[in-house]
Amino acid sequence: MRARRRLVGWGLLLGAVLVVSGCAIGGDTAGEFPQSALDPQGPIARSQDRLWDLVFPIAVGVFILVQGAIIVAVVRFRDRGQTDPPKQVAGNTRLELIWTAIPALVLAVIAVPTIGGIFALAEDPGEEALQVRVIGKQFWWEFQYLGDEGQGVVTANELHIPVDRPVRLQMESLSPAIPDSYDEADPTGSRSDQSLAGVIHSFWVPSLAGKQDVIPGYERIMRLEAEEPGQRYPGQCAEFCGLAHAEMRFEVVTHTTEDFDGWLAAQSQPAGTDLEGLAAEGQELFGVHCVACHVIEGHPENNDQRVGPNLTHFASREVFAGGIFDNDDDETLAAWLRNPSEIKPGAQMPDLGLPDDQVDALVEYLQTLE
Repeated sequence: MRARRRLVGWGLLLGAVLVVSGCAIGGDTAGEFPQSALDPQGPIARSQDRLWDLVFPIAVGVFILVQGAIIVAVVRFRDRGQTDPPKQVAGNTRLELIWTAIPALVLAVIAVPTIGGIFALAEDPGEEALQVRVIGKQFWWEFQYLGDEGQGVVTANELHIPVDRPVRLQMESLSPAIPDSYDEADPTGSRSDQSLAGVIHSFWVPSLAGKQDVIPGYERIMRLEAEEPGQRYPGQCAEFCGLAHAEMRFEVVTHTTEDFDGWLAAQSQPAGTDLEGLAAEGQELFGVHCVACHVIEGHPENNDQRVGPNLTHFASREVFAGGIFDNDDDETLAAWLRNPSEIKPGAQMPDLGLPDDQVDALVEYLQTLE
């Protein structure tokens, strides 16, 4: 008997330690754990966080009451060798009313703000929003800025947005082997059978909004909004999509309205013109080995293929390869060009077998693409 009580005591102590540890991890969210939905940085994330603030204490209270009742029942009504059957409560009107009314009341309290929040977040932000098409591929994200305002700008793994303005994300998934076949005149039109060859991804920027699954053959709409300019908010795919799923990341970069307009205008211009020396050699090699999959606006051999990321302003980005490597690290970039799957297992880019001198020239060329 004493050993059983000691075992129950250690079990309760272990549970308490786990609960306290979990609270400690969740409490330090601003710096050490930037991908936290508990540190909202925009109005959409904040409205979701308010729902969490309501639901979580209720859930904890229900958990403690139910687990406490179970423990009391186990200890108080345990088998002591009694021969008489315990008193039955079936048909007790008062008890049945209580355990029916309390859960119904709890669900009503949660359901009203939850349903209201779902409808509010599902509202289309309208024409005032920045329109961005988001494509999930294995294993990276493409962002296309739509309409006249977007000026045809395309980026990979970095989503730049202005603050204090809604962003309407028009999301879908495509197979990495399928070139972009988007028809802007009919963005909600039917997709080819090939588009169904993609896999399910989930777009998630914890600090700015909840998750949105991105499903082949379907279009999904999501809203984002940030408040503080000059920030980089990490995001990643939250749905297992293959070997490199954990390394399918991206960043949301925030600007003031003026800075964003300037960034968009700069990104709409060709890059890498009037090159000399090693950079010019790299430009020529890019036309031989890379244009079948990548676009660089301004490259003389550009054929508008986008199986891989658009690299027009590669050097102006801070990350590449699904947002996991720093752009300014030439050694890592060279290692990527030599054999991508060696440093990012599961990468779809093939090993081209390039000699070191050609790799060096391509690195030099890519780093000129400001």
